Amino acid sequence: MGRIFRSRPVATAETHRTTLFEIFFDLVFVFGLIRVTTFMSERPSPVALTQGFLVLLLLWISWVVYSWLGNHVRIDVGLIRAGVTVSMAAVFLVALVIPDAWATGPGTTRQRLILVLAYVTLRVIALALFHWVAAGNRQLSRTIRLYALSTALSWIPFVLGALVGGTAQLLLWAVALTIDMGGGVVSSVLSGWPVRSPSHFAERHSLVVIIALGESLISVAAGVGVQRIRGPILLAAVLTLAVTVCLYWLYSSTAMAAGQALMMESGLRRAHVGANAYTLAHFPLLAGTIYVALGVEQVLAGLAREESHGISDWMPAVALFGGTALFLAGRATFLSLSVRCLRPGQFVAPVVALPLLPAGRYLPGLAALGLLTAFLAVLLSYEARTRRSTRVRHVEVSQES
Repeated sequence: MGRIFRSRPVATAETHRTTLFEIFFDLVFVFGLIRVTTFMSERPSPVALTQGFLVLLLLWISWVVYSWLGNHVRIDVGLIRAGVTVSMAAVFLVALVIPDAWATGPGTTRQRLILVLAYVTLRVIALALFHWVAAGNRQLSRTIRLYALSTALSWIPFVLGALVGGTAQLLLWAVALTIDMGGGVVSSVLSGWPVRSPSHFAERHSLVVIIALGESLISVAAGVGVQRIRGPILLAAVLTLAVTVCLYWLYSSTAMAAGQALMMESGLRRAHVGANAYTLAHFPLLAGTIYVALGVEQVLAGLAREESHGISDWMPAVALFGGTALFLAGRATFLSLSVRCLRPGQFVAPVVALPLLPAGRYLPGLAALGLLTAFLAVLLSYEARTRRSTRVRHVEVSQES
């Protein structure tokens, strides 16, 4: 124990990569994503989707602060590892009480306060560890002080929301998360969060997107439950896999170029790209993927109950097609903030996805899932042809010159 407290932080190198301990930390984050999806699927409604969005943002902020910490110092060594382990327990508690965090009535305040106190604990630990590792680094110390001010300010509406509950809780927590996320943006603009290892930073965010995509496959099992597997269920499962593959390729085709662009930047410019393109723009990517997983679960649940009619209400269609639009909008934002080059198709794609929502509402669930698969496959094929045409033109220009 004494050796842990006497240890010093180990700064990461330019070539630092994701450690096994960071992947282990992500497993707790996965549990939180599963709990959010379960919460929204049990009571699909506009309010539940909004509540789920806020909890996703809370989990995202919890993950982001430790991804930045792991980029600056190794988090699998000494006191840092001990602090992150305690934070994992706090994230686990947050995930456990998510289904009860929005309950109203006598005796529900305790669950809400557990979530808030666990969240505050993991944020305090992150700030304390950052303050410790920032010793001697004036820029990082200044950034931490700015961020700590906004973070502490956000705790006021968080606690008030937990105490009052109901609609006021929704509004107060939205304000709290806006202050929290906004504080990170302001501190980045005014002082900057140094990105020591761009390859590690890009890899961490790519891995968390893959984790979220895996939630779509988990939702197949959650939707079917213990029902007998029939032909329509098998087809829906295959279509879900196709949707997941398409979303993966749509992301990975841009992630490589964005990662290379991040490596080419330096200083404050690299810090701003990290904060904007990765910390901000990756949240709609994550949230959109989780909503798609929710829609998949609702469709599979209907097929398991042998419902052949259209989707029973708007919520599954909103989750499927609205989630896809949110994912594509996040991807377009990610590209514009990183490589600063956005093709027309990438800009139009999220807009095209939204008109499919009314059609998906009145189609049978299996047909709606098929429509989404066809849309993503066409988009992926179009972008592949566009990239090939661009490469051919570049080769022709280079040969002429």
